[in-house]
Amino acid sequence: MSENRCNPSINPLAEAKLDQTKAVDTRYGAAANNHESCLCTPVLFDKKLLKAIPSKVIERDYGCGDPTRWVKVNDTVLDLGSGSGKNAFICAQVVGQSGKVIGVDRNKEMLKLARAACPLVAENIGFSNVSFIEGNIESLDALQSDSSPLIPKGIIDVVLSNCVLNLVNPSGRQALLKNIKRVLKPGGRVAISDIVSSRPVPISLQKDPELWSGCISGAWQEDQFINDFRALGFKNVKYAERSVKPWKKIKQIEFRSVTLIGNL
Repeated sequence: MSENRCNPSINPLAEAKLDQTKAVDTRYGAAANNHESCLCTPVLFDKKLLKAIPSKVIERDYGCGDPTRWVKVNDTVLDLGSGSGKNAFICAQVVGQSGKVIGVDRNKEMLKLARAACPLVAENIGFSNVSFIEGNIESLDALQSDSSPLIPKGIIDVVLSNCVLNLVNPSGRQALLKNIKRVLKPGGRVAISDIVSSRPVPISLQKDPELWSGCISGAWQEDQFINDFRALGFKNVKYAERSVKPWKKIKQIEFRSVTLIGNL
């Protein structure tokens, strides 16, 4: 594996400051309108479940795994960093008419894309059970204008995410984890596909906006990712999937995709 970076087809970071939030918002906002092939890793999904989803949504999806495989009929699903909405629309079909899917994303361009697709997906599958909310995934307890939290406590059966947790600044990780636990019902589950690192990522790489927004330098260290969920009280925590071959190797650090599962 070389250390060469994947160059975006467009370069939205050219004028970006070394600010992680701005880098992520700039890059993913651009990627909502123009497909960027080097964001995260390509994943195969059930073709039957993709038929109901607009091609533009599928083309603008950026992930590194398939956490939707751990969703069940009648589940209430929370998709953190829902992006174009592809994972949410897949879950909508799995949970069925009695289930519910909530996507949370802070990127306005991605939200616009996902929300625009809702009526067509609903028409294709015969019911509407998906909604998309604007917000930061580490701030699910943020109070809204009616004094209610963005996502209420204890209403979710399964929290899933696809290559997004690594975009959260390390200073916000504990708030993110606590909020994941807070919104879950007793016995609730997680299915998190993400990029992890073989060693802690140095600050010098974390300050690189292209590496950060490219799902690389914000990666959790592999063992720590599992330990952090165990420390929250999750049981049966493990990597249901783990790529043997690294996706990237930079400064002798291996970055690979995993899917973490567990339950309360």
